[in-house]
Amino acid sequence: MSREISRIGVVGLGTMGAGIVEVFARSGYDVIGLDADEAAVGRGRGHIEKSTMRAVTRGKATEEERQAILDRIRLTESYDDLADRDLVIEAVPERLELKRAIFEQLDKVVGPDAILATNTSSLSVTDIAVATQRPSQVVGMHFFNPAPVLKFVEVVKTVVTADDVVADAEVVARSLDKLPVVVGDKAGFIANALLFGYLNHAANMFETKYASREDIDAAMKLGCGLPMGPLALLDLIGLDTAYEILDTMYKQGRDRLHAPSPVLKQMVTAGLRGRKSGRGFYTYEAPNSPVVVDDALTPAVDGASGPTRPVDKVGVVGSGTMATGIIEVFAKAGIETVYVARGEDKVAKVRANLERSLDKAVARGKLEQSARDAALACVSGTTQLDDLADVDLVVEAVVEDLAVKTVLFEALDEICKPGAILATTTSSLPVVDLAAATRFPQDVVGLHFFNPAQIMKLVEVVSTVATADDVVNTAVALCTRLGKHPVTCGDRAGFIVNALLFPYLNDAVKMLEANYATADDIDIAMKTGCGYPMGPFELLDVVGLDVSLAIQRTLYLEFREPGFAPAPRLEHLVTAGYLGKKVGRGFRSYDA
Repeated sequence: MSREISRIGVVGLGTMGAGIVEVFARSGYDVIGLDADEAAVGRGRGHIEKSTMRAVTRGKATEEERQAILDRIRLTESYDDLADRDLVIEAVPERLELKRAIFEQLDKVVGPDAILATNTSSLSVTDIAVATQRPSQVVGMHFFNPAPVLKFVEVVKTVVTADDVVADAEVVARSLDKLPVVVGDKAGFIANALLFGYLNHAANMFETKYASREDIDAAMKLGCGLPMGPLALLDLIGLDTAYEILDTMYKQGRDRLHAPSPVLKQMVTAGLRGRKSGRGFYTYEAPNSPVVVDDALTPAVDGASGPTRPVDKVGVVGSGTMATGIIEVFAKAGIETVYVARGEDKVAKVRANLERSLDKAVARGKLEQSARDAALACVSGTTQLDDLADVDLVVEAVVEDLAVKTVLFEALDEICKPGAILATTTSSLPVVDLAAATRFPQDVVGLHFFNPAQIMKLVEVVSTVATADDVVNTAVALCTRLGKHPVTCGDRAGFIVNALLFPYLNDAVKMLEANYATADDIDIAMKTGCGYPMGPFELLDVVGLDVSLAIQRTLYLEFREPGFAPAPRLEHLVTAGYLGKKVGRGFRSYDA
């Protein structure tokens, strides 16, 4: 480190600023926190005291350690008190004029070698730096909320930031037990540039009433393993903050996917700013409370309403991993299941795989031997579609090829009894095209299970313009009976999960090919900054780049949104045969 940094100043004592103060004090730094007036300082003190007390209550710190942290902190209303600071970090609301005024004031007060840092998540660091006489000593240090918990820090370098200042900022971040990644001064940096396009798309999905807020959030939590659904996350961030970030990103990049959803502006104007105001996409017990309470949009607890059809016997067509998983799910629920595979060898293979999976569940203590035997007793295999003549519902789980599925639905339409429900597990093809191949399109529905079906809780129940209400009700009730969490949506490319997930993955590829950040840095940003279970490039390689490209092309063809056009890098890798983990090489190389 080229300069000794031991004395820290933080301007702004809201949730983020107070968290940054606590982070530095925890790491042994002498910290002064500043805010505009006595009331704001008092609120900041309250944030710090509450957070440190929570750490004691949870056994993560002793009372002595908490007191030592508090002893390292001094709060003030005077800029003069920051005169001896080595590093000052600004953490005030995302308004350029406000930040520039603060930096102009800091420039007059602090010593000539001091570093000035901004915690902005979307504004141009360059625009802030030029308010000082030392733009080369201004850097972005974007912490993530809650700062005491999240490990990621984006260190933002402008075209004039001195290399030693960037290096010092990195060293300081590591001293806080954070993972710093250096990026250029571009709207949204890494994490927000990827995160907020996704959040904005979710807000649009809600605004168009494509799916309920609960189903959108449940789909992304259960289908992708995310810590929060997008609408709940928007409420936590603050809809006013989200709008400002998106608006800034749109003005800088002119990407239509960052143009704030109209519903965000309307809600902010109406005072519905999320948790902080007690109401946003959800309604909360009180302002700043995390407790959601029922409101006019809250669905009935009993789930599907209205008439349903009896489902006592089901058929599954297919012999792959997904089909076998679905068969197991039905069998465990005690539902008589007939599966159809092409050839006796495939029938036997499905049975063997099913037995192996159930035996593994018994060995791990997740299933009783008696339940394993009962499940197998429910299942029979055949090579003849005609054996499905008496089932109440058929689920097809064959290859993702519209021509193949269409021929199958034409055959099932002739074989199955009147009133039988025909379901497809397609993740990307139009369900209505399959319905149109039958005489009874009202009996066709999408049941998109997620892989592995026996583990993943989510099922997207997809209705076409022709699907009968009692068919949707039956599908929802059946999913609940299977121990799954059903979400309902219309017949649109990607449904909920893939329509939100794959544009985000595509944006990550575009960021990589623009040489803004490495695949490793982008994965780190989304895992440590946003709590995602996998980074976008890890996930793309697992899903398969050919599968990802096919889904992205489907989304682009349906929505005709320029931002959905597949990234050239993705297309080139697929053309080269680099399809991900399954072939040993994708965005990364893997051992055989």
